[in-house]
Amino acid sequence: MTLVFAAHGQSLRDPTLPSNTYQSEAVTNTQQSLVLNSVINGASSYAVINNKIMKVGDTVQGVRIVSIGKSQVSLSDGRKLHLFQSVTQR
Repeated sequence: MTLVFAAHGQSLRDPTLPSNTYQSEAVTNTQQSLVLNSVINGASSYAVINNKIMKVGDTVQGVRIVSIGKSQVSLSDGRKLHLFQSVTQR
């Protein structure tokens, strides 16, 4: 007598990998965070935000740059980006 069994295998998920929820939250937080890397003041003022050179009126992640000061940048949504304190005290 011969017995035949059908085996339906499932692929197992690696338990050491982060969940899909965690990965999507990390991407969202990265997209929303803005970092003021540097400010250049002179005849024209420029700000380096997320490693990109920007000027007043430019848009970063859907938010317009309203003003660029000595150590901060004001955005149209009310946020202000500041340089790290150790950078501004030199």
